[in-house]
Amino acid sequence: MEDHATDRTADHASGRAPDTSRPVTIAYIAESAGVSVPTVSKVINGKSGVSADTRARVEALVDKYRYRKPAGASRSNVVELVFRELKDMWAVEIIRGVEEVARRNGVGLMVSRFGLHDSAPGWDDTVARRPNCVLSVAQLSEAERAQLTAKGIPFVVFDPIVELPDDVPFVGATNWSGGRAATRHLTGLGHRRIAMIGGPRDQLCCAARLDGHRSALRSAGLPDDPDLIVHTQLTREDGCEAARALLALPDRPTAIFTANDLQALGVYQAAREAGLRIPADLSVVGFDDLPVVGWVDPPLTTVHQPLTEMAVAATELALLLGRGEEAPQVGVEIATRLTVRESTAPPRK
Repeated sequence: MEDHATDRTADHASGRAPDTSRPVTIAYIAESAGVSVPTVSKVINGKSGVSADTRARVEALVDKYRYRKPAGASRSNVVELVFRELKDMWAVEIIRGVEEVARRNGVGLMVSRFGLHDSAPGWDDTVARRPNCVLSVAQLSEAERAQLTAKGIPFVVFDPIVELPDDVPFVGATNWSGGRAATRHLTGLGHRRIAMIGGPRDQLCCAARLDGHRSALRSAGLPDDPDLIVHTQLTREDGCEAARALLALPDRPTAIFTANDLQALGVYQAAREAGLRIPADLSVVGFDDLPVVGWVDPPLTTVHQPLTEMAVAATELALLLGRGEEAPQVGVEIATRLTVRESTAPPRK
């Protein structure tokens, strides 16, 4: 691919006729013109919203490279929602938001699950289906992003767990602010031994929640005790195991903040096993605000992550890109908020 681009660049610079024996993609024309793929798509499809100078530059390259849309290259009227896993309530909230926007816009919805390991066959199938756009809850590798871009399929990353290049569209949440709000609530109640059960260290959202927690500790003049930080997976079982270890400390925490609600449900189990009452003996704060946590006993205080609203915003952004329009901003963060219920109280004197 690098050789192809080099040859064409040389052709362009020298004025020689381009080598048309090799395929030219929309992505290559966009790169050559110094514009985005959606802009080239607008020009090719005769849509408005492109300046005269840009349109002329793109049209000149289209003519130079004799680009023609491949037969059958039109995209289907479907948004494809891609997960690695589909196994918990978190996914249900996302699907609800995507379905709402798809129905409102008269667009079909396809939900795909690629698994945790070899996702290449799944992406090959997605590209072959040519959806109008892709909303990826599964994190996209550089190669996967390039594969979609080369086929002119717009995409949006939902709640990215790693840093993305500046030009990759995404929708996320204010994880740092949410983590800070959770721990400030606990310090405001008078807690001084506050533990956190964090998620995987390499996940951006989990790191941001932990940083927010630490910021709240500093603001309250409290030490960042490494004994009170446990990193584990975002499951109820792992949350329970981590809580058992924390509650077995000689000077156990009086409050635990977890990186998600499933971990918090695990803390409930560990507290019951230890004979501790929530919130009389132990305060607990989660993160996500899944519907089920309002029904547990006691109802869980948690940071509301607006999953459905995030899904709505992500789908609207994906459809906008699918229409060949420019996004007003590449990244969108939806605000989190603390929902106080009955799992937190001042510590025992």
